[in-house]
Order: sequence, then C-alpha cells, then structure tokens
Amino acid sequence: MQDNFKHKAKEWDSKSIRVQNALTIAKAIKDRVKLTPDMHLMDFGVGTGLLGFEVLKDVKSMVGIDTSKGMLEKLEEKNSDDLKIKPICQDIIQNPLEDKFDGIISSMTLHHVKDLNKFFTTVKNNLNENGFIAIADLESEDGTFHSDNTGVYHFGFDKDELCNIVKSCGFKDTFFQNISTIQKPHRDFGIFLLVARV
Repeated sequence: MQDNFKHKAKEWDSKSIRVQNALTIAKAIKDRVKLTPDMHLMDFGVGTGLLGFEVLKDVKSMVGIDTSKGMLEKLEEKNSDDLKIKPICQDIIQNPLEDKFDGIISSMTLHHVKDLNKFFTTVKNNLNENGFIAIADLESEDGTFHSDNTGVYHFGFDKDELCNIVKSCGFKDTFFQNISTIQKPHRDFGIFLLVARV
C-alpha cells in the first residue's frame, strides 16, 4: 500500500489552518453529539490525531485508523499517559475491523474514499446500537482545494447526495450543516459536519 502522506507527516501539524480546522470540527461534534466518559470511539483517517486528541478529552478511549504509517508514527509521538490513541494501520474498507464503537469521527478523509456505499455499510457494522458517525469534510468544490489530487476521489460533497447515500446504508437522524470555511488565496471552501445514527 502506497503511503501518499508519509512525506507530509513530519510537517502536518505546523499549518495553523489545519490545526484550527480540527479544533473547529471538534467543537462542532461536541455541540451536536452528547459525548460521555464511558464512550469508545474510532477516528477514521486519524492522521496525526489533531481531531482525535481533542475529542478524546471527553470520552474513555479512542482507536485511530489510518493507512499512512508516517502519519501514525507522528501520532505515536504525541501519545501520553493522559491522552493515548491506539493506532491501527489498516484499510478497514477492504479489511474491516471486528471491534464495536459507540461512535466514529472523521475529519477531511471522506473525499479520499472511493466507494462511499461500501464505506458507510462497513462502518455501520462497527457501531453499537444507537452509535453515531460524525464526519467533517469539504462541501462541493471545483477540484482546486488540493494542489495535487492524487488519491482524491470526490471534489467535496453535495448535501442531498451524501445524505441519501448515508440513509440508503441504514443510518437515520441525518444532520448536515456548514460549520466553517477554509480561506485560500483563490477562493473559499466550505466545511460541513454530517451526523447520523444507526
């Protein structure tokens, strides 16, 4: 498996816009989902843990899933006795986990997932009864968010199309809201939060 993010991992956390985006997404999740100290969550596409560590402050435990060893190595450097994310380097769409979680969070990873139906069907099986997904990503864009679109399968997402896919895969109580904007020199890009339950 090619690690497209290995060379980016070392400097990943140095971009303030990236750090701020993760904090904004974490706040939006906490505002929308009642997190409790007994919860066991998965962060899909955990990267260096920018979102995961922030959400972990309000729950019991967190597993971080990523296909980039470089990103997970950076995450391991940030693990502490107080805040520790268990890293797993695995493509859980091709090779699903058997673990069950109370919720699955994800930040800016969905556009790297080719088969959305397969993804949502797969992660639904990893959720306990009444478990939730809280996924943040780009609203529909023109393909210029990334300077290199290698590994990008979706130029953002349309609200109605994405919500329909989620519902067709067995989720309910679907919520979709713009939560922030990332400003780049040539244009602004909307960020949404999608929340749904099984």
